[in-house]
Amino acid sequence: MNKSDLIDAMAADAGISKASAKAALESFTNNVTNTLKDGGKVALVGWGTWSVSERAARTGRNPQTGKEIQIAAKKVVKFKAGAGLSDTVN
Repeated sequence: MNKSDLIDAMAADAGISKASAKAALESFTNNVTNTLKDGGKVALVGWGTWSVSERAARTGRNPQTGKEIQIAAKKVVKFKAGAGLSDTVN
């Protein structure tokens, strides 16, 4: 399912226009993004939690040349599925 399919499904399920569904989805993604950018956490009980984690700098290896390279530290987004989502998928 891509973004367009999700908007179509949201509009059909909620009985709203596709424009309203698109606005709702964009609002949701913007709010999640801004919260994570500010170092916060987003938790939807039973569905999952998004959080930001620090990944330390490390030494890697170029598989083509075998040469060692330095990989910079960075922040990564993590998602942990909630019990309800995990149970539904399994």
